[in-house]
Amino acid sequence: MSHDEFPTDTPAVVTCGLPYANGDLHVGHLRTYVGGDVYARALETLGQETAFVSGSDMHGTPVAVNAEKQGVSPEEFALEWHETYKETFPRFDVDFDNYGHTHDETNTELTKEIVGELDANGHIYEKEIMVAYDPVEDQHLPDRYVEGACPYCGERARGDECDEGCQRHLEPGEIEDPESTITGNPAEYHKRTHKFFEVSEFEEYLTEFLDRLEGTSNAQNQPREWIESGLQDWCITRDMDWGVDYPDDDSDLVLYVWVDAPIEYVSSTKQYTERVGSDTYDWEETWKDEGEIVHVIGRDIIQHHSIFWPAMLNGAGYTEPRAIMASGFVTLGGKGFSTSRDRAVWADEYLEEGFHPDLLRYYLATNGGFQQDVDFSWDKFRDRVNTELVGTLGNFVYRSLLFAARNYGGTPEATVSEEVDDRIAEAVEEFSAAINDYSIRKAGNAGIKLAQFGNEYIQRNEPWKLTDEDPERAAQVIYDCVQLAKALAVIFQPIAPETCGRLWDQLGEEGDVADRTIDAAREAPQGSFEEPEELFEKIEEERVEELNEKLDERVAAATAGEDNENNTDDEDTDTMTEETTDDTDDEQATDLEPIVDERISFDEFQDIDLRVGEIVDAEPVDSADKLAKLQVDIGHEVRQLVAGIKELHDLDELPGTRVIIVANMEQAELFGVESNGMLLAAGDEADILTTHGDSEPGTRVQ
Repeated sequence: MSHDEFPTDTPAVVTCGLPYANGDLHVGHLRTYVGGDVYARALETLGQETAFVSGSDMHGTPVAVNAEKQGVSPEEFALEWHETYKETFPRFDVDFDNYGHTHDETNTELTKEIVGELDANGHIYEKEIMVAYDPVEDQHLPDRYVEGACPYCGERARGDECDEGCQRHLEPGEIEDPESTITGNPAEYHKRTHKFFEVSEFEEYLTEFLDRLEGTSNAQNQPREWIESGLQDWCITRDMDWGVDYPDDDSDLVLYVWVDAPIEYVSSTKQYTERVGSDTYDWEETWKDEGEIVHVIGRDIIQHHSIFWPAMLNGAGYTEPRAIMASGFVTLGGKGFSTSRDRAVWADEYLEEGFHPDLLRYYLATNGGFQQDVDFSWDKFRDRVNTELVGTLGNFVYRSLLFAARNYGGTPEATVSEEVDDRIAEAVEEFSAAINDYSIRKAGNAGIKLAQFGNEYIQRNEPWKLTDEDPERAAQVIYDCVQLAKALAVIFQPIAPETCGRLWDQLGEEGDVADRTIDAAREAPQGSFEEPEELFEKIEEERVEELNEKLDERVAAATAGEDNENNTDDEDTDTMTEETTDDTDDEQATDLEPIVDERISFDEFQDIDLRVGEIVDAEPVDSADKLAKLQVDIGHEVRQLVAGIKELHDLDELPGTRVIIVANMEQAELFGVESNGMLLAAGDEADILTTHGDSEPGTRVQ
């Protein structure tokens, strides 16, 4: 691993968190897979040798539990979902170089090999622990086969996680007042010998690893809290039949799902090499030498990827990850997805409604920073498609190529102007910088901003007026526009691969744009082409109203059915969480603070002077990790504020944003910078409060 700017001389692998083979995919699940695909394509566009891999997570108790409910074997149950995912991902142009699963021979053997290395190197030991036991079924109860009270907060919890309370990971034996989910009877605790991975011994290494780690700041910062609070060794075996057997051991234990699941990243890369040959891509060079490993995951599995997994790799002599990109969650119209209430936009449903996959790819990739939560609504989806894809990029390309085809039969005889060549070079640099900053949003915006320039350029120069008055100048302007369209096909291809492939063909270019590198953006257009077809189709308001009605009807019907059946635990039948963890409840849970009991009067609220402001300028406070200095226009004056948003927002994108501030907050000095007010933002991700309409700066919030 080099930590050099991409592209490097060493091969890269981009992985996505494994989808848990236990339920249908919805648009919330797709965020990390689209994000991973965009990033892998973008690396290749930069000229980086890259493999993009993942696979289905087949093991664990949720699969076993739900297979038992359906009367089939866990393998049969999981393989059916695995095949569903293999068919679904390509329909959204999520193009894995290899997509395996954790139960195949490659992963089974490699898991045993890596665990054997950890054992041989002294990182695994045996320990007696208390394990829940069902005396009626004469069966030990791993993970999801036991429920009870969380020992930390007292809420109802599953055997491996306090899913309804404090969200803590729970080790075997921690659940209080255990009950068997098989019979509903009280469970007993029996002593059992299990295997433990000595994570605590890697504390110094992991601290240094996090200092080196690239990617999103949440993946770098959250794990430090776990290290500071003291690392606990992990129990890596379970009492069940479904899973990878512990190697060279005569017990009936299988490995915990979080042992063999991340090893699938390595196994899938190995399978890719076996298919294409080591001369094309060498998995050992990536995983055992100095490869560039980038994990794209959901933020709910940061701990596994930034603590447990790098410790395993280091202990077994493998390469550590270069970067971890941890995404935020996706909500639906401001509320969490709920599969039991059918409150979701399903992947198949989206396509069956006739929408192009590139529209959703663009929405998910560019709607906020990658680590921020993203809200999906049909209304917002329509607005962004119509404004940015149809009105900006599509409009520029269509009007330019149509004029070129009708007047010149394709690209006019000319050369690119210095102004346009410089602007394309700037877009190329923005794209490259975005990928090295692990920002797929900035990469997508590089294309949209270039299209905005194109629209302004053609409107400013009005070639339709120049064809008679100054034909040479008209040809020059249209040549520039064709050059811009070619650059857009290259730069925007990772976001919208099928659409940019069509654009490439409309330009009469040879080969596949996906095989071209970023240098092609400034290469001269090829020549003749026919009249183009429009790249994107406008979404009508009536269409969105229809989709909202369908969703509301589904939710109402599912909720009524659930109430009639008195089945509040139905979500256990769909166990894939948004970011493919070993969870059964894929509703977007948020660890909310309790509402304060003490009330304030209306008069006290009136004393708080809340104002609408508009950010004029934003820059980092160099001496502070989290602080940014903002210049905010509040109508009467421009105020300077200091806010802790530096790591959570792209400061360059903030100017022009309407915000809410506390105008009568006492002045303060933070790291030597004066702050004259307070910016309001929600949650740990600093979701900035803004206005729904166009209230002017200085308007009071009442």
